Amino acid sequence: MAKKNFRFSAALAMAGISALAVTACTGPTGGSNNDGAGDDAGGPVIVGTTDKTTFLDPAASYDNGSFMVMNQIYPFVLNSAAGSADPKPDIAESAEFTSPTEYTVKLKPGLKWANGTELDSKDVKFSFDRQTKINDASGPATLLANLESVEAPDATTVVFKLKLGNDQTFPQVLTSPAGPIVDDSVFSADAVTPDEDIVSGKAFAGQFTIDTFTKNQLISFKKNPDYQGLLGPAKSESVTMKYFADSNNMKLEVQQGSIDVAYRSLTATDIESLKADKNVRVDIGPGGEIRYIVFNFDTMPFGAKTPEADAKKALAVRAAMADAIDREKIADQVYKGTYLPLYSYVPAGFTGAIEPLKDEYGDGDGGPDLDKAAKALSAAGVQTPVTLDLQYNPDHYGSSSGDEYAAIKAQLEDSGLFKVNLQSTEWVSYSKQRTADAYPMYQLGWFPDYSDADNYLTPFFSTENFLKNHYSNESVQNMITEQLTMNDPAQRTKLIEDIQTAEAKDLSTLPLLQGAQVAVSGVDVAGTADTLDASFKFRLGVLSK
Repeated sequence: MAKKNFRFSAALAMAGISALAVTACTGPTGGSNNDGAGDDAGGPVIVGTTDKTTFLDPAASYDNGSFMVMNQIYPFVLNSAAGSADPKPDIAESAEFTSPTEYTVKLKPGLKWANGTELDSKDVKFSFDRQTKINDASGPATLLANLESVEAPDATTVVFKLKLGNDQTFPQVLTSPAGPIVDDSVFSADAVTPDEDIVSGKAFAGQFTIDTFTKNQLISFKKNPDYQGLLGPAKSESVTMKYFADSNNMKLEVQQGSIDVAYRSLTATDIESLKADKNVRVDIGPGGEIRYIVFNFDTMPFGAKTPEADAKKALAVRAAMADAIDREKIADQVYKGTYLPLYSYVPAGFTGAIEPLKDEYGDGDGGPDLDKAAKALSAAGVQTPVTLDLQYNPDHYGSSSGDEYAAIKAQLEDSGLFKVNLQSTEWVSYSKQRTADAYPMYQLGWFPDYSDADNYLTPFFSTENFLKNHYSNESVQNMITEQLTMNDPAQRTKLIEDIQTAEAKDLSTLPLLQGAQVAVSGVDVAGTADTLDASFKFRLGVLSK
């Protein structure tokens, strides 16, 4: 197997583009502060995005757009400072393993919510208890699979009790979408809390509070003067988030100076155009985005709950698709080289990343092999063409998704082996329907919750995975569990590689592309490059004008 264990710097030299922040030089004049230094709050900043928010409640959303908002308004027990992915105390004073199965946190004293109520250990316990109790299908509760219980023996002490000792990823999990701390006087203990109740209840204790909120249209963030966390005071007094249905309009507004920063997602054509604009500057940061197809093991062709159920035939369909798709052509023709072909479950740049799909499928060098695809179907007794119902999302992963999936449809149909019914659904509905067995196979993208290879394994391939695609492999589950608590780095890396090799044979998902983060900025706004780091958290608090 070809191994690629690059550090992030090496990955950046080759990686494509997944997140784009663009800052105009032509906006309203303001004090220039190119290093972003100092605690004096700068003028208002307007940020544009096409990334939708599903819920403000951390228990009900597990997507990049919602988590970006949560990172601004909620505190975390642990967080990571700008420029680092290492977990450090946020509202905690200290955090450490006090036994193999106990992780003890001491909170800072005197913490408060924006509504004036006390923020203490009972809020922390409440936040994690409700995550596991609600266990929403679209939420991040799967990240807490190793959490047995949470205790709050006094107002500033929290003890996380774990099922398995020496969990190498638990500190990172506390910085993830499962980690925002919420106000127990505002949030429901056993149901998703409406956005309106959260905003009116002022249940915020992050760098910012929300002043006004019109869902997926406009959010006005206001600097929180009482924030005591790791990130320090926000550099701007206020930030406005403006939502766009079309990336072309967002590109025009940033060029005209109507918005200061554009973040997720602009097309490859937009990016090329902006690179040539003398009023903007392009910066690249580490990226961990992947794009892939999910197979529903119950409803895909020959799936377990179809009339023609046959596991061997279902695997042959997945294998033939893997043999037939030309990732490099999609990366070049659709994304103009701003994405890279992905032949791995763990992307380049993470310890343990290998490329088992390159060896297992296609021509053995990353290209398609239609004869091999035909033989896979024939050997399993599958008659062709096979009808595939393939769903994609046109707004959440950028407007180029339509071109991407049109290319996939064309490649599969040109093989003569498949007939593809291609349909699209907007994200707010898509995120619910995909977990309700509505789509036999469908598009997803992944933005890592934390910088560890496990974040590309446990959420996807555990028996209780967030994909809800009815995939289960006891051997894979055992290896996932073992690597979580493996203290020896070399042995853990070997397990991570073995999991990917096993998954390449099962093909519960089909990886397609890997991207990176990009910031394009001008002289009026400082800090855009600092929003893009190995933590993969877009931080409004570093922006200033």
